Amino acid sequence: MALIPDSRETIRARIARHPAFREELLKEGVDCLPAGDVDTGKAVLRDFVNATIGFGELGELTDKSPKSLMRMLGPDGNPQARNLFEIIGCLQDREGLRLTVRAVHDAA
Repeated sequence: MALIPDSRETIRARIARHPAFREELLKEGVDCLPAGDVDTGKAVLRDFVNATIGFGELGELTDKSPKSLMRMLGPDGNPQARNLFEIIGCLQDREGLRLTVRAVHDAA
């Protein structure tokens, strides 16, 4: 019987092969937050951190413990907006990109 690969390893491998996927994954995680899907946003950001810089380096960049950051982005985590925006800011800086918000009217 074939084993199903760990999703973190699958994401890590895809990020290594496709830089555009790396950018889209970060954008997706951030886009979920103002749309009200905070749980999905945190999960995607957690996957992104695991597949890229890791919580150790993110902890150094934010001056927060890696375990605290893992809890913030975990299923039961409830990060303060200040901490969440600091995490997103560090990830943007590390990736060399700047995400922006734009208004879009719903289709009537």
